[in-house]
Amino acid sequence: MLHAYSDAEIDRIGRGLRDRSLPKSEWTHSAHFAAAFWLLRRPGGDAVREMPGLIRAYNEACGVANTDAAGYHETITVASLRAATAWLWVRPDSPLSASLEGFLSEDFGRSDWLFAYWSKPVLFTVEARRVWVAPDLKPLPF
Repeated sequence: MLHAYSDAEIDRIGRGLRDRSLPKSEWTHSAHFAAAFWLLRRPGGDAVREMPGLIRAYNEACGVANTDAAGYHETITVASLRAATAWLWVRPDSPLSASLEGFLSEDFGRSDWLFAYWSKPVLFTVEARRVWVAPDLKPLPF
């Protein structure tokens, strides 16, 4: 069952990621997208530039090493930001909580959506963790 976040909760998650105060137990799949939506809707923000550093710093603050086998993953992060950006692009005036809830209930909000575009052997390479690697099964629709 998906968690329905209020706009205030999305703000708390985004700020908690930024200042590294979000409890690790709350850094779920849904919370990753809540933070992404928060960053994407912030005036003057650049989520694609900011998110990698925020995730890396948050991981380290929680005792999660960013290595070639764990922690931050560039291809997953960039692909997820592209999906979230496309979703928000056609819903510019929708409340953030409604946009996030709708997104999480669709295919791109699922944790396994990437496997329609990347094979596991490609997505889970060291290269894909370090830098953007294009999908090997079919191109992203956005």
